[in-house]
Amino acid sequence: MRRPTQRRLTVALSGLNATDNPGPGLAVSRALRLHPDFAGRIVGLVYDALEPGVYARQLVDDVFLLPYPSQGLEAFEARLRHVHARVGLDVVIPNLDSELPLFVALAPVLDELGIGRFLPSAEQLELRSKAHLESLGRAAGIAVPGTMIVSSAADVRIAFQRLGAPLFVKGPFYGAERACSVDEGIAAFHRMVARWGLPALAQVEVRGDEVDVVAVGDGAGGLVGAVPMKKMLLTDKGKGWAGVAIGDERVLELTRRFMQVTRWRGPCEVELIRDRAGDYHLLEVNPRFPAWCYMSAGAGQNLPWAVLERAAGLPLSPIEPYRVGTMFMRMSLDHIVDLHDFERMATDGEIVQEAPAGPPSPEAAREAQAGSAP
Repeated sequence: MRRPTQRRLTVALSGLNATDNPGPGLAVSRALRLHPDFAGRIVGLVYDALEPGVYARQLVDDVFLLPYPSQGLEAFEARLRHVHARVGLDVVIPNLDSELPLFVALAPVLDELGIGRFLPSAEQLELRSKAHLESLGRAAGIAVPGTMIVSSAADVRIAFQRLGAPLFVKGPFYGAERACSVDEGIAAFHRMVARWGLPALAQVEVRGDEVDVVAVGDGAGGLVGAVPMKKMLLTDKGKGWAGVAIGDERVLELTRRFMQVTRWRGPCEVELIRDRAGDYHLLEVNPRFPAWCYMSAGAGQNLPWAVLERAAGLPLSPIEPYRVGTMFMRMSLDHIVDLHDFERMATDGEIVQEAPAGPPSPEAAREAQAGSAP
């Protein structure tokens, strides 16, 4: 059995939303808590005091509000420095597309502060962007639905002329709306741009079964681990609410090709669709853990833990084969919280425990025992 880590790690996670479009942060936290070698402290990084994960005290020990990425690098850096001064971060695992460019740009600052991470480079982020998806597909030998960048209503009209209908209109980071006509496409384009900015994309619809892969690349063209999942239940936003781990070597081979071409470093989600002829098409690559990544740990391949080890400079544990047939089923629960905690987040922008979470060290336990002796 592998020896537990010799030091308690303080790990920062973002993406603590848990609505009908959940973020990955709570799933990453659950996976880390599940691992027998983890006895550290988890710090939540959030952008709104009403993110439900703020109040999941069993999963997040301390929480800090961050400025939105749109407020710029300087404000983001200042807040991270404050968080580090308060709790002493060892590792950060960002879980939102929109913040990743900032964390990548702040690499020198993170090095200065001694905060580990396992992230792609700016070049790798650009390689897998939706705008470059077709060229990525050609390089990796993976079929990609016809895609066109659209920056105006006129572009949307051209996309329908070139690509046909129906199309999906997608934002640069998140969001996808199905449009069956030019008018629907233009309306979807304006909604997408209002929320996520330019450029948007138009992509041909491919009918079939969606298969997603949570994977971690080693940064040298290799695959640390991967678990493919077939969606079994979708929300009205197209988000997976239930899924099952599948054993399809073709899916894993396509994932390996992506890693070889991009030399991807860190976690990602590869979204594929299997058409009626059984062929796979690459829909997009999300550059972080998906919200369902806890299933990897439940299936026996704890990929968030592998990322933590790489980020902290620890030896990588053996990656076990995942269990085909493992299912996840998402559920909604009412979580009771104290109004005082919300007030602290809304006014102070942080909730910090007085003492580190988790069991005391052997030294602290001996001191406590000695102090209580008669």
